Amino acid sequence: MKSARGGMMAAKNVLFFGDFGIDDIVALMYGYYDDQINIIGIVADYGNVSKQTAINSARYLNFLTKTVDIPIIGGAARPLTGENPVFYPEIHGVQGFGPLAHEFDSSGEEFENFELIRSLIIQYNYNLTIVNVGRLTSLATAFVLYPTVMGMVKEIFVMGGAFLYPGNVTPIAEANFYGDPFAANLVMTLAEKVTIFPLNVTNYAIIPPEKIQDLDQYYRENNDEVGKLLKPMIDYYTSFYKKNTPEIAGGPIHDLLTLWGVGNQGAVTLVEKPVRIIFEPGDARGQSIADFRPYQKLADYPIHRIAIKFNYDVFLNDFLKVMKR
Repeated sequence: MKSARGGMMAAKNVLFFGDFGIDDIVALMYGYYDDQINIIGIVADYGNVSKQTAINSARYLNFLTKTVDIPIIGGAARPLTGENPVFYPEIHGVQGFGPLAHEFDSSGEEFENFELIRSLIIQYNYNLTIVNVGRLTSLATAFVLYPTVMGMVKEIFVMGGAFLYPGNVTPIAEANFYGDPFAANLVMTLAEKVTIFPLNVTNYAIIPPEKIQDLDQYYRENNDEVGKLLKPMIDYYTSFYKKNTPEIAGGPIHDLLTLWGVGNQGAVTLVEKPVRIIFEPGDARGQSIADFRPYQKLADYPIHRIAIKFNYDVFLNDFLKVMKR
């Protein structure tokens, strides 16, 4: 397979865990357009929307993209904390598509198929990447249920955390880790060398409005029904961010950057550091801690890879190229 970046590269098989807000959907759209990404399954979780809404939206997107053969797995409905989840229609819209609506309703269908995660990992036999861009509840559950099988996953990419950087739901905590800190801590404890894309870098994954306008024109000229979703969703998403931060250029597409990083690791600066997640209640709940001290001996936490910088020009140019494919 020829890569969009030049040269030959085999596609990465990706099992996608998402909570189906706007940035999840944009990431999955990119995955469908990119010939270097092979989405082999989708785990639809609570988070930005409810689990049922996430399932409905995953089915709708698969219908539009003619990828109905990709299995959808019903993930977690609530965090391991036992709390009722909080949803974010003001950021992502009622159905996760911003101002757009669809009529897919899967409430009468069977999506309690978590065992399929195990089957897919075995099927792809050390050639599978998990990308988790929502709460980590389902991923943590998989580690509890299938610890040996989870060792067959080639690599895990997670959008979450904020290291030496402000949070987005509290002064120090990012939403995915804060929403289920037990799950985030469990994954960071049991998984080996997770690649973490924190707010430090994802906050800069902004597609300029004029580029979105150009893409929208391209999709309309080519009657691309999937592509036509992009502009209204990102406009809605950006309007929320501008209410809080008027000077921001656009809404950061956090989850897109994480999935993009799977096939573009050479354009990302990664450091290996000991990582711990605070799961106790209180002001520090959900805080992600990494030991960045310049010492020879660091804290005795599990070692993971943290993205600290990415090549924005490569990211933007690749996104535009892939999304016009």
